Amino acid sequence: MDKQEVVDFFKDLVVIVVIVLLIRHFLIMPFQINGQSMYSSYYDKEFIIVDRLSYRLWDKDRWDVIVFQPHVSDEKKYFLKRIIWIPGDSVKIEDGNVYLKKEWDEEYIELNEEYLNKENNWFTTVWWIKAMRQYSLWEGQYFVLGDNRNHSTDSRECFSSCSIDWNSSFITDDDITGKILLDL
Repeated sequence: MDKQEVVDFFKDLVVIVVIVLLIRHFLIMPFQINGQSMYSSYYDKEFIIVDRLSYRLWDKDRWDVIVFQPHVSDEKKYFLKRIIWIPGDSVKIEDGNVYLKKEWDEEYIELNEEYLNKENNWFTTVWWIKAMRQYSLWEGQYFVLGDNRNHSTDSRECFSSCSIDWNSSFITDDDITGKILLDL
């Protein structure tokens, strides 16, 4: 190899690295699931591709499965959960069921969560108590739950960190990395 070929090789390598970093930071991100909180929709050690661009252009939707950072643990930086309530909604968890009231509605309606398996459907509780618990979301806040309700750390308990003064049950736009684009 002559000197010019080596220089060209390193120029190409730098261009490739820059393109990969730009794609990973702004468009998509590979991610491996760690844990069973989304079972049986997604599995531990499963690989997914996260869409980082969509939420910069469009709103988040109820039922989207997202990757986010709740900032509650140094060991576990990212969480994977489903958006259940969006800004302006109120939610009620009572007798194992989940209810939603949109800001313009007068009454709560029970959610039909077809994606839950038999072990989790109608068994959503807060701290394993079936007593009623209500939440109201402000602008820019999202309430997320794992599909494996009996084994999920989520918005019901501030991601197991309600004792942290600044922590809340909700995540914000700034916490969200992206939504699942591809399940491998």
